[in-house]
Amino acid sequence: MQCNINGKGKAVRLLSGLCFLVAGALTLVFGGVEGIPVIIGAALLIGGGFMVFEGWSGWCAVRAMGFKTPV
Repeated sequence: MQCNINGKGKAVRLLSGLCFLVAGALTLVFGGVEGIPVIIGAALLIGGGFMVFEGWSGWCAVRAMGFKTPV
């Protein structure tokens, strides 16, 4: 995987990923242990983890598919 985003894109993805991770953790803690809150919390944690990986590695999956992103 080649680096396909610049420093600003890395920072945006890393910070947004961390926000998703915090939101997912809070959803799981305060949302209960069954039903929709668990699904939403898990999705936020998975998505946030992937965004943190993109920010850390400098690789964006959307840009790798050929789409041009503004950041």
